[in-house]
Amino acid sequence: MRTIREAVDQLAAAQPAAPFLLAPEPDVAVTYAQFQATVRTLCGELAAHGIRPGEVVSYMVPNGISAAGVFLGAMYGGYVVSPVSLLAQDSQIEYTLAHSGTRIVFAAPEFVDRLRRLAVRAGSRAVIRPTSPDDLGLPADGSAALPGPAPDPASPALLMYTSGTTGVPKGALLSHANMIHAGRAVGASLALTPADRILSSLPLYHINGQSIATVSPLVSGGSIVMPHRFSVSQWWTLVERHRPTWINVVPTIIAYLINGPALTPAQEAACRGIRFGRCASAPLPPAMHRAFEERFGIRVIEAMGLTECASVAFTNPLDPRARRYGSPGRPLGSEARVVSPEGVILGEGVAGEIQVRGANVMQGYYKDPETTARTVSADGWLATGDLGYRDADGFYFITGRLKELIIKGGENIAPREIDEALLKHPAVLEAAAVGIPDREYGQEILACVVLKPGAACAEEELRAHCLRELGRYKTPKQFRFIAELPKGPSGKVQRLKLVAGAGRVAGSSGLDGTAARDAG
Repeated sequence: MRTIREAVDQLAAAQPAAPFLLAPEPDVAVTYAQFQATVRTLCGELAAHGIRPGEVVSYMVPNGISAAGVFLGAMYGGYVVSPVSLLAQDSQIEYTLAHSGTRIVFAAPEFVDRLRRLAVRAGSRAVIRPTSPDDLGLPADGSAALPGPAPDPASPALLMYTSGTTGVPKGALLSHANMIHAGRAVGASLALTPADRILSSLPLYHINGQSIATVSPLVSGGSIVMPHRFSVSQWWTLVERHRPTWINVVPTIIAYLINGPALTPAQEAACRGIRFGRCASAPLPPAMHRAFEERFGIRVIEAMGLTECASVAFTNPLDPRARRYGSPGRPLGSEARVVSPEGVILGEGVAGEIQVRGANVMQGYYKDPETTARTVSADGWLATGDLGYRDADGFYFITGRLKELIIKGGENIAPREIDEALLKHPAVLEAAAVGIPDREYGQEILACVVLKPGAACAEEELRAHCLRELGRYKTPKQFRFIAELPKGPSGKVQRLKLVAGAGRVAGSSGLDGTAARDAG
């Protein structure tokens, strides 16, 4: 299989009655044959709207049958699918509607009026087509004629816009070959078979939920349990009911599960059927990693990817004896290297910017050749913007982002080091350090902290803890207790939003009170 259409068709022919998608809320199981019929009918509707292969199709729908149907169905028909984040601000939506030139947006009822208003403001002529998360409202007989010839591997398949936290959103354009290569690489690294079933609540408007949780099971012939959203109170109930063999999570989900309710005996028994958990999209602190494994008996494979390489870049080995805590692992489906600001390739143990190259790297940024040229070299190396180093065994370690590096008195400080120190405190659920303006040092350190439900902790206690763990120079000057950290769709902390919200020079108290969020 070389394209999404070939993947769907081959699996529908080989195992038509096997379940592909299990939607818990309406308690519906969609077989491979039924899913093929659904996406073929979807393509017929798109053609009836006069939309031609190669044009853009969007959706703004919570996880479920409709989101999966449009995501894979548009690519099946040779269209370019461009999801709209449910968390996007009006300005981001308005920009992407205009920039992508999308012809149609499948929208959940709660987004229809908003999208119509924003489409008018953007000068977009896109059709806003209402749909339920659990039913596209199409006759799934698969009899509609497909529009045009089948896409080839080089055909554009997915247009994913970045969050735009450092400027206007950029649209990463990925081909069928990119998506299939990524899905196969993940399947091979995890030894996935048709007997495997994933439980994932990561959104289908984010590359992890798309590539790892949807395309990887598809190309391996497995099945997907796809709830509308993550709920800490329902997670283990889903495990008990649907018996997944692996789970796809991010550090935020791990944190809430560790601090969630106790498992019933039946849920504990169901846990024993889980071969592993895969965690990516943000660095997983080693203390949190070990705590999850100790509590639930599920080994966690830390990995890393980017939108620009179809969510695939590094992974730890499947064998837990060969992994490294605190590392996203070795290159997966690609090459990797570390370079200096001058472009010099650095040796083991020396920190610099991480670059990757391979068949998973995007075709480029849509309508933006200048940014593409700055990001992807002529010989195919993608500059990730991540800082880190490689050890003697080929494992990579991430120390921060270029744009998030704290420079205090001329010394580079990786925010993650401070985060991990704070997470060792028993009262801390989540933490994120950022640099804020300081008259003496240029930048000082602000630590934003989310406490565990019911926990109490004073600033002086956290300061003493950091002095023990980090020393005086790296101990934050300010601590701010907040209800939740701003995150993107994948759960990755958006530190630049914390910087923008600081609003004061170091030296003020910075205390906003204490609170914690129930993720259920």
